[in-house]
Amino acid sequence: MPAAYDLPDFDAHEGVHLFHDRPTGMTAIIAVHSTALGPAAGGTRFWHYADSNDAVTDALRLSRGMSYKNAMAGLPAGGGKAVILADADRTKTPDLLAAFARAVDSLGGRYITAQDVGMSEADMVALSQVTRHVAGLPGLGGDPGPSTAKGVYLGVCAAVRRALGRDSVRGVHIAVQGVGSVGGGLVRLLAADGARLTLADVDGARAAALAGELGAAVAPVDAIMSLDADVLSPCALGAILTPDSIAALRVAAVAGGANNQLATEAQGAQLAARGILYAPDYVINAGGIINVLRHMGQGGDAEVEARIAGIPDRLEAVWAESATTGETPAQVADRMAQGLIGRG
Repeated sequence: MPAAYDLPDFDAHEGVHLFHDRPTGMTAIIAVHSTALGPAAGGTRFWHYADSNDAVTDALRLSRGMSYKNAMAGLPAGGGKAVILADADRTKTPDLLAAFARAVDSLGGRYITAQDVGMSEADMVALSQVTRHVAGLPGLGGDPGPSTAKGVYLGVCAAVRRALGRDSVRGVHIAVQGVGSVGGGLVRLLAADGARLTLADVDGARAAALAGELGAAVAPVDAIMSLDADVLSPCALGAILTPDSIAALRVAAVAGGANNQLATEAQGAQLAARGILYAPDYVINAGGIINVLRHMGQGGDAEVEARIAGIPDRLEAVWAESATTGETPAQVADRMAQGLIGRG
């Protein structure tokens, strides 16, 4: 495994911590990107990686994204991310979770963990029995999915206004990639507004069941990104906007909940060159972390809801500056976020 600071996605991270617990086999990476605005906050991902280098890259990219996301949302938190390297069977035991919680605790509060892919609210409760550096517990944010979905929904509506000049998503064709906690919540909100939906998910049965419930269409996973639609909403894993996939897009806008949608920075320019509006992922999908970090200087439900409701305004500010400067929305958002964490 190369040193983390030799990898392309190392971005002056304050710390990249590797942990291994021999009795349980727990192996984890905790990446702390920035604590300029507060403790590094970000979820834990439980995932099987064929190559451990991919896990390090994921932790680096996701932690940087959390720095930017928390800064743009106005939260008193820095950015961090944890990745637990699951085995091929994704075996998760109480002892393994306890070992990971001890790893989190060893950082003394520099990193606050929360729920992410492969981790449940019950897992957060289990971690909290060992370390107090856990957010998103029942009654204190809980599952971030519904709040993330609400923010993405508001962002999709904003993208429709900006790219299509329409004040409603009624009749707008939206292709949604991934219908788990976030994507599933998103499509229910869009369906209630009369959007025309096409769904795709690696779990074909889940996509089919949801489509049947909502009167939506279903597309194969390998076809959703080349579908002729108005908006593509990626709500699965990241790095799906590649040179080839962007060349095949037939939409006016990309606005979804997945993290790190751009494979590289160059893909932001590729989208712009094709005239496709892009909603920077860490701006549009901030609803979950806003809710999860409700205990950090926020004024309860009203302020949480106000911050989530502000997502379209933050996107509009990015798009307006992009139109003025000629920079891509991704470049503008990055520059804004970097300024907020003192790296401008």
